[in-house]
Amino acid sequence: MTDARDPLLQRSKEGLPLYALEVPAKSSRSKQHGLRRFLVALALLCISIIVYRKHVVSYLTRQEGLPAARNPAYLIHAKHGAVASENKLCSDIGVETLKAGGNAVDAAVSTTLCIGVANMFSSGIGGGGFMTVRVPVNGSSEVFTVDFRETAPALSNKTMYAKDPLSAAFGGLAVGIPGELRGLEEAHKRWGSLPWNDLVQPSIQLARGWAVPAELARRIQMFAPMMLGKADWSSIFAPQGQLLKEGDIIRRLNLSRTLSVIASKGADGFYKGEIADSIVQKVKATGGILSHDDLKSYTVIVKPALRGTYRGRKIYTTHAPTSGPVLLHMLNLAEHLDDFVEKGRTNLNVHRIVEIMKFGFAARTRVCDPAFIQDYTSIKKIPTKEYADQIFTNLTDDRTHTPDYYQPIFDVPEDHGTSHTSIVDKNGMAVAITSTVNLVFGSQVMDPVTGVILNDEMDDFSTPGIPNSFGLWPSPYNYPEPGKRPLSSTAPTIIEDADGHFEIAIGGSGGSRIFPSIFQVLTNLDWGLDASAAVEYGRMHDQLYPPYVDVDSVYPEKALEGLRSRGHNITVLDIGRIAAVIQLVKKDGEDIYAASDSRKNGIAAGY
Repeated sequence: MTDARDPLLQRSKEGLPLYALEVPAKSSRSKQHGLRRFLVALALLCISIIVYRKHVVSYLTRQEGLPAARNPAYLIHAKHGAVASENKLCSDIGVETLKAGGNAVDAAVSTTLCIGVANMFSSGIGGGGFMTVRVPVNGSSEVFTVDFRETAPALSNKTMYAKDPLSAAFGGLAVGIPGELRGLEEAHKRWGSLPWNDLVQPSIQLARGWAVPAELARRIQMFAPMMLGKADWSSIFAPQGQLLKEGDIIRRLNLSRTLSVIASKGADGFYKGEIADSIVQKVKATGGILSHDDLKSYTVIVKPALRGTYRGRKIYTTHAPTSGPVLLHMLNLAEHLDDFVEKGRTNLNVHRIVEIMKFGFAARTRVCDPAFIQDYTSIKKIPTKEYADQIFTNLTDDRTHTPDYYQPIFDVPEDHGTSHTSIVDKNGMAVAITSTVNLVFGSQVMDPVTGVILNDEMDDFSTPGIPNSFGLWPSPYNYPEPGKRPLSSTAPTIIEDADGHFEIAIGGSGGSRIFPSIFQVLTNLDWGLDASAAVEYGRMHDQLYPPYVDVDSVYPEKALEGLRSRGHNITVLDIGRIAAVIQLVKKDGEDIYAASDSRKNGIAAGY
């Protein structure tokens, strides 16, 4: 008899987007068991099976006109540990770290450094981020967050971008104090097991040369003028005067040398000495204010994770200035809906998702760096059940409303970019880590001596005095100040079941779409989809301003008709565009399932 939980059967029932199931090679006994399952699934579902390298890959295509050009997606099944990142090379490096005896924190270090080399358009050591870490302790667990968000330099001030708002996004003045290496090092000192040098070596080797994959080739084409017109960039991305294409060899030799210093000296090798000298000089030469004292004074914040519950499960996520509190608020609102999980993707529940999202974005306008406000009450109440009780009375099933109904208090800038990795190891240690340089290729400032691409995280602050096109004024909570951390849409999250066992590590990239996408993927899991299907399913997005819902082109038309009937203004967008990207690892009994979002050509790995 086939297990009713078999993900292939569930996928058939749900009618999903295109994706593939990848099953790593096992022992001969495991292979036989896996083969029997596939033969039964083949007979029941009439799917076609092809051999992809050493793995079995099955494709299921929705009946609703899925674009043929959509990237393939992979569901990874593992027994010991798994890494879901946005780049297969980096997922593999993370798994090799686990196989070598490393734990989830070790794998987070090696994977994140790899992403900074290979997907430099998303993150790198010139940026920062947040992580949530689950540490098993005597049959239970402790969960912490590590805040290594970039901070504003000491010479920052509230009106520094008033005359030239674009300088918050491009050039040296956009650069915040990088935090990634301090964050990775702090996590490693507390919980890592392998030597630091061992974790940096794979990225040192990778930076010496690798084949350009499809996603990087796409980004190079998108930024062709910069790649061809700026010597710092052309030497790497157009070395012969021609843009690198998929399959060409790309080399970041100066970054490899920088990483070699970091391997031997740790984060101090970045924040002090010749590397720091070069970075500060480059930032100042491009109009910035970053100083040596800024680098030396940067600190990481480690604290117990922000905790909530949802339908009996334990939710651990990051504190403000991230959108972790907002994610908990949205889950708390959904918890009020008694039939939400049972009924599944009805037109009513699709409408409810959008309404919850809109209340979430209204709550987000109150979030900022709590160290820079006198009264923290407005942020502390957001993730509470009591606050959801108050807001839920305003959620209407028959119609949507104009943005003012949800009572946003200020405008907050739309943040961007980022990379996320989710990891679990054989002992149940788990990490959800989101790192970023903000916009694609950050500030577009690369230091040619060190090979470091610098962030433009200052763009996540608000600029005073200028209302947006809808008349909403910018948030004074989020103005730049020395040492301040800007608002972030990230929410790296770990979930345990009611008994405290690891269940899920999840997070994403994609700016303001991150926390709504996490919410929708978690909802998809509750509605019976497996890890890959939950990540791949079409998504909706409504952030109040502009006042419309944009929807992936693969979302069921019946659901869209239900939204329109309730007054939603719908804009359908191609699923192939660059949007939010989710990475997910899920434990189900003794099995681990990992999925990296095909929207960014990610592939997870496990063993």
